[in-house]
Amino acid sequence: MGVWDTAIRKISDPVVRELASRGQIRSFAKGTVFLRESDPGDGLFVLLHGKVKVYVSDEQGREMILNHYGPGDYVGEMAFDGKGRSASVRALEPTVCAFVSREALFEAIRANPEIVLHLFANAIARMRNMTIEVKNLALLDVYGRVARLLLSLPTVLGKDGRAWTVEPLTQQEIANRVGASRDMVSRILKELRAGGYIAVREKRITILRRPPARW
Repeated sequence: MGVWDTAIRKISDPVVRELASRGQIRSFAKGTVFLRESDPGDGLFVLLHGKVKVYVSDEQGREMILNHYGPGDYVGEMAFDGKGRSASVRALEPTVCAFVSREALFEAIRANPEIVLHLFANAIARMRNMTIEVKNLALLDVYGRVARLLLSLPTVLGKDGRAWTVEPLTQQEIANRVGASRDMVSRILKELRAGGYIAVREKRITILRRPPARW
């Protein structure tokens, strides 16, 4: 049994595991954009290894990050309707996926109609989260968006006993996620550090005390 067959067998969600088993293994180097906004939707990708970001961008190259995904997640499910991609996906590190073509997806659905319910439920959950993000972009000021992002980032317990963000984040990446300029984010982080609310080490952040609701 190959290493990626083993990775597929370890996927906890049975529906995602079934989809991955019907896919073709594809590898992408760090930085590769393997799904592009508006390209034809010809299938979805189940992540077996690595990490990706989903984002939209404009003609000037400015980006808005929609989410990050890792092993056991899938991206490109909008291929279900065969229309253009609604966002782009970039590999943040060497990434391996199982590519499930539209034809393979339809074959899986014919064999197990509950896959449709799973895809719809996942799409609804992602749309709910997107609605919340759009609401926050519209109604929260930049500080509020930064504070909310910092409080929502996944963390891991460090040797110092503090909960540090799992992934390193540059100021530009934070700016992309909250829809603000890097300079504005830099000023906010500097003030939060000076106020003793956060600490930053090797681009990872820990919350020392909950940031105030307003600055």
